[in-house]
Amino acid sequence: MATFISHSPAETESLGAEWGRAAQSGWVIALSGELGAGKTQLVRGVAAGLGIAARVHSPTFTLVNEYDGGRLQLFHLDLYRLETGGQILSAGLEEFLSPDGVTVIEWAERIYDLRFMICDLKRAQIEIVNESVRRITYDDFGA
Repeated sequence: MATFISHSPAETESLGAEWGRAAQSGWVIALSGELGAGKTQLVRGVAAGLGIAARVHSPTFTLVNEYDGGRLQLFHLDLYRLETGGQILSAGLEEFLSPDGVTVIEWAERIYDLRFMICDLKRAQIEIVNESVRRITYDDFGA
């Protein structure tokens, strides 16, 4: 596990961009952390690292946003409204757990009972240290 201390949203996004540049097709990046911790900032960075120019926003009510235009397609899931692996399967989201591209999942703790379905899971936990500082602990993605 690696740890990154971010002092700003721009630093958080920069870490995500490193992950995006290193990303390989099939990656599933599982983000966990409190509301306002910076999960969407990381996704914006991943998109930038993939070369995606589109505006990235959290798909809280649609569950999935898909972004093209980069070297790999990006699937951005937000599972805040779902509570169990069964609800995720019922919503038809299992196709994003072994993507032809990269999937980044906010509120990913809800998928951990589905780990057997995920080929290349990368985990990241974001902790709020104070108003401007975040501690991001993550699997070493090779970035």
